[in-house]
Amino acid sequence: ATQTNSKKTLAKPNIRNIVVVDGVRIPFLQSGTSYKELMPHDLARAALLGLLHRTNVPKDVVDYIIFGTVIQEVKTSNVAREAALGAGFSDKTPAHTVTMACISANQAMTTGVGLIASGQCDVVVAGGVELMSDVPIRHSRKMRKMMLDLNKAKTLGQRLSLLSKFRLNFLSPELPAVAEFSTSETMGHSADRLAAAFAVSRLDQDEYALRSHSLAKKAQDEGLLSDVVPFKVPGKDTVTKDNGIRPSSLEQMAKLKPAFIKPYGTVTAANSSFLTDGASAMLIMAEEKALAMGYKPKAYLRDFVYVSQDPKDQLLLGPTYATPKVLEKAGLTMTDIDAFEFHEAFSGQILANLKAMDSDWFAQNYMGRKTKVGSPPLEKFNNWGGSLSLGHPFGATGCRLVMAAANRLRKEGGQYGLVAACAAGGQVCHSSCRGASGK
Repeated sequence: ATQTNSKKTLAKPNIRNIVVVDGVRIPFLQSGTSYKELMPHDLARAALLGLLHRTNVPKDVVDYIIFGTVIQEVKTSNVAREAALGAGFSDKTPAHTVTMACISANQAMTTGVGLIASGQCDVVVAGGVELMSDVPIRHSRKMRKMMLDLNKAKTLGQRLSLLSKFRLNFLSPELPAVAEFSTSETMGHSADRLAAAFAVSRLDQDEYALRSHSLAKKAQDEGLLSDVVPFKVPGKDTVTKDNGIRPSSLEQMAKLKPAFIKPYGTVTAANSSFLTDGASAMLIMAEEKALAMGYKPKAYLRDFVYVSQDPKDQLLLGPTYATPKVLEKAGLTMTDIDAFEFHEAFSGQILANLKAMDSDWFAQNYMGRKTKVGSPPLEKFNNWGGSLSLGHPFGATGCRLVMAAANRLRKEGGQYGLVAACAAGGQVCHSSCRGASGK
């Protein structure tokens, strides 16, 4: 435990203090399991209802609702609005949906922070949702064009003329892209190249993945994952816990074949995050509003930065670039941080970032900095598991990271937390928060 009263407050003059009252998530499940018959707004609604139940916040107090999502369900393109109405919020409460790949929930939270800091709102609910069990699969472009043209055709002759141009290959479906649009490379392939560039071995990656699953299992067994709320799936049993936590052995993990670069790659299904269904929600308030309502905040949201890198060669290196920026902005150093929560897309991505952060050469040659920022000590790093083990619903992970940091600070007696998540497009969000044990 740290001496929480000996450090700076990070409070800024003439800027409102913004607090996290609480946050919840429904259990994160492997895609194709208990949530597979539902729609995204069902999961988001369950997270909102869980938040209402946990905090007892009156619905009419909420000024604005923001949700992040990545692969949108066409029927509910503004999933935040549909989920809010389904959860019983007033139709007078505005809601919008944001998308920024794996940092969509981070974008929802920081948008809420901006609304409160600017005085536009006092109370914002931010969250995220993803349902990988059912993704939109489109007709081919040629088939779509023919169907639209048929809809406009006025005579039988026009329709028959269009139909005569039909070819069997029109029926081949168009799946959601798993590759970067700008580079045509999948993230897994990029992670494999990154691991090779930083000499991160297959064994290193498997050991880190085993650490993530083991810590997550321990946290789950000890009841530390208090942000998880049960969800009664319609027509099925109540889901109470994440189902992707599966500590294995290095021997079993070594048997898996490379998933992306074959046959010599090092990224496998065992050391990558899995496709996940889930949703999260968080109640963010201006400090004076929270205190007036009798709430004891869990954390203070202090600073955040977004950075973007080259999506070809530095797609997953964002945390290395963003860490020194957010620390300097907050007036902190690595030694001030008590709880690190980094998104684990791949073991290789985490380990490459830790190596880059600990390299003066990388700092000088790639970042234009004189010295390295330093690598987070593993004893403070993702202590309750991470995305490799808990799961990664693309649009919802950001809230999980912030709540993990906040709950760890409270449990471990720490003061400052640092949250980082990389995303497709070479982008990253970095946030600092302070536990609510003292300003």
